[in-house]
Amino acid sequence: MLSIGAFAQIGQVTHRMLRHWDTAGLLVPAHVDEFSGYRSYDPSQLERLHRIVALRQLGFGLDDIALILEQGIDAERIAAMLRLRRAEVEEEHRVAAARLVDVERRLHLIESENQMSQVEIIEKPLPAVRLAAQTASVPEHEVGSTVGPLFESLENVLGDECGALSTPIAQYSLGEDGMDITVGYAYGGERRDGFELVDLPAVELAICGVHLGAMDRIRETWSAVHAEIIARGYVPSGPCRELYVRAVSEDQSDWVTELQQPVERP
Repeated sequence: MLSIGAFAQIGQVTHRMLRHWDTAGLLVPAHVDEFSGYRSYDPSQLERLHRIVALRQLGFGLDDIALILEQGIDAERIAAMLRLRRAEVEEEHRVAAARLVDVERRLHLIESENQMSQVEIIEKPLPAVRLAAQTASVPEHEVGSTVGPLFESLENVLGDECGALSTPIAQYSLGEDGMDITVGYAYGGERRDGFELVDLPAVELAICGVHLGAMDRIRETWSAVHAEIIARGYVPSGPCRELYVRAVSEDQSDWVTELQQPVERP
């Protein structure tokens, strides 16, 4: 019999792993002392230990390993599981490669210009949302003077509904005659006079940044977002959105706005 220490040393695993695999039923000790609880293993169990370690190194989870050990080695089933694991590893590699490019760009910025980006950019999906909304198409120079009144008009209609004004969102897209604007609040009620229901679809991937403060400088933040889209090898894939996380004070000094641009690979 091998002590747990000797068994762990031969298998190059920790005592904690062995205890965990015991609890999971993957590798039960050949003997457990009824008084001390001390585990010991038969040398023949090294084969099972090596198989568990090999499967773990391939990235299989404990549930998959348990299934393989229980049902035995079947070449076709193992091949199917390995193909699935290969796809997962390829995706992990793609994400890691993109992350490395981002790290290199940030490092280059710091080393060449001795500064950090003023806007932190992240990638994330966007959920679908139904808006109680109003829409307008205006020349680009009138966007700033149009959005506020549209929200105010909605507030007059929705203001008596608890929680109806908690999630203000605006969507912008360039139309034939200027900017097409949809402004609204996330809404789960029925349609009423004074607004229309607009469904913004879920977005698989968006580049997002946060703008702090007054809206008269939001173009600078949008420029940073679009520069990052190009740097990461994406292209816009739909109308952009602004989520007004906090928009209370009159002078806009404490406003917090998340800029959201759906993207895709060209």
